[in-house]
Amino acid sequence: MDGRVALVTGAARGIGAATVLALVDDGWSVLAVDVAEDNPDLPYAMGSRDELEAVVAEGNRHAGDPGRVRAFVADVRDPAAVDAAVLAAEHIWGGLDAAVAVAGVIAGGTPLWQMPAVRQQAVLDIDLGGVVSLARAAVPALLRRPEPRSGRFLAVASAAATRGLPMLAAYCAAKAGVTGLIRALAVELGSTGVTANAVSPGSTATSILDESARIYGLADAKAFAAQQPMRRLLDPAEVAAVLAFLAGPGGSGMTGAVVPVDGGLGL
Repeated sequence: MDGRVALVTGAARGIGAATVLALVDDGWSVLAVDVAEDNPDLPYAMGSRDELEAVVAEGNRHAGDPGRVRAFVADVRDPAAVDAAVLAAEHIWGGLDAAVAVAGVIAGGTPLWQMPAVRQQAVLDIDLGGVVSLARAAVPALLRRPEPRSGRFLAVASAAATRGLPMLAAYCAAKAGVTGLIRALAVELGSTGVTANAVSPGSTATSILDESARIYGLADAKAFAAQQPMRRLLDPAEVAAVLAFLAGPGGSGMTGAVVPVDGGLGL
C-alpha cells in the first residue's frame, strides 16, 4: 500500500492509535487526528496531545520514515476542523485514499430521561455526528482520486448498535446510526470505486470500556470478558487489523458491511 494515504480520527489511543500503526505497517501514510483535550461535558479523560504525539512517533519508528505519520488536532464535532484535516492530508501527500472514523466517547449511568442533556448531546455529536462530518469532508476527497479508484470510508460502530444496553441509550442510538449511515453511503457511492464499511467491536480494552465499568459499578473492565464466548477482552490491535484489511485490496469486494469483531458477543 505504499503511496496510499489515510486519515484516522480518535488516533491518540485505543482502537484509533492501533489503526494508525496497523496502516503504517501496511505501508500507508497516515494523518492521525484527535481532539487531544478533555471534554468538560464528559466525566473521564480524553486522549491527550502527548498521547497523540507518542502514536505519531511510534508510527514513524515502525515506518523508518519521520514523515510517514503526522498529527492533526481537530474536534470531530466541528465540520470546519474536519474539512481542514482532510485538506491537510491532501496537501501533505497529494490525495486521500481512506478515511477511518474511530473517534468515540461513552456516557450514561442513568435511564435516558435522567441523563444530563449535555452528556447526551456529546455522545450523539461525537459518536454519530463525527462520523457524518468525516464522511461529508472525506468522501469528496476520495472521489477526487482519478479512476479507477479504490477509496475506503470506514467507521467503528459497536455491538451496542444491535444490543439494548441499559443506562447507555444514547450510545446505543449513536452506534446504530453509524451502521445505518454506512449502509446508505455504500449505496450512494455505488460504482464510484469508493466503498463504505464498518467494524462492530465487542468489549475491547480501551478507556471507553474502563468508563463503562465505572458506569456499571464494576471493579474492573475485565468483568466484561464473561459476556463474550471467547471469555476475554479484545485487544485494540485485533479491531485495527480488520480495519486495515478493509482498507486494503482484500476488502475490494465489500461495501455496506458491518463486520463483527466482538469475540462472539453478538451471538
